[in-house]
Amino acid sequence: MAITAARKLSDFNGFIKPELAGPIFDEAAKGSAAMALIRKVPLGASGQAFPIVTSKPTANWTAEGTKKHTTEAGLGLVKMKPEKLTAIAVASQEVIRANPGGYSETLKALLAEAFARAFDLAVFHNKGGDGNGTSPFETTLAATTKTLTLGNVAGTNTYDDIVKAMALNLQGTPKKKVTGFAFDTGFEIDLLNTKDTTGKPLFAEAAYTGTVPALRSGSVLGRATYMHENVGDGKTVGFAGDWTKAAWGTVGGITMDISTEATVTINGELVSLYENNLVAVRAEAEYGFTVADKDAFVKIARK
Repeated sequence: MAITAARKLSDFNGFIKPELAGPIFDEAAKGSAAMALIRKVPLGASGQAFPIVTSKPTANWTAEGTKKHTTEAGLGLVKMKPEKLTAIAVASQEVIRANPGGYSETLKALLAEAFARAFDLAVFHNKGGDGNGTSPFETTLAATTKTLTLGNVAGTNTYDDIVKAMALNLQGTPKKKVTGFAFDTGFEIDLLNTKDTTGKPLFAEAAYTGTVPALRSGSVLGRATYMHENVGDGKTVGFAGDWTKAAWGTVGGITMDISTEATVTINGELVSLYENNLVAVRAEAEYGFTVADKDAFVKIARK
């Protein structure tokens, strides 16, 4: 039987190739409501341009011997470029040396969680990964001009408000689709306390075979719905919209390096790794995001 060599601290250095970085990217996608609803597309190192339809062609009936109907389809290009996302995980040297393999698996989960949170904060709220500053993406869902304020009309309930949010798209000019919802976990009770026309809770959750995941899935009014703690911010509790109007992607693999001597910021304070017998593992990945129509989305917020 072959014996696998024990992992060393130096094993965390280097570049994780795309095929090996895949599980980390996949794990991040499992913790991101934005990634779950938005289509993923290939993304090159220099970016990617995507054709979008700005106006649709029309067809008309043509009688024998008459002029054929002519129409023009409007097409445009939306550019998505990669932006670097960095995460640093700090642990004691004793913990890593005692079980490098175990820490490696834990590290993957921690990085995935950090990447997912940063991506959702950027896409939904145009914020940096720590909740401060702004995202690097040119346009995010936060830029939508459509907002539905819950309870803004006396005598209405959550069901009425969600329908009104959909109406902003479905009955707007021009009309737009609603293919799904993203809600914050803090809004779950509102959805469960509100019944649809059949008397069932508004949020119909999917069945789980094990532990309830951080990213919950189900449906609201027949539309795919995802719920996660990273969706809400301030008074915003969710988004409705046509999620086909946005796209995201990743470039290549993940670059990782390790340090036992650097100084890092922990809880707002500079900490010496050397003096405290700590190890810092830094990971860098490149993500891209673009939205073709910011007003294909409706922000749902409390008063």
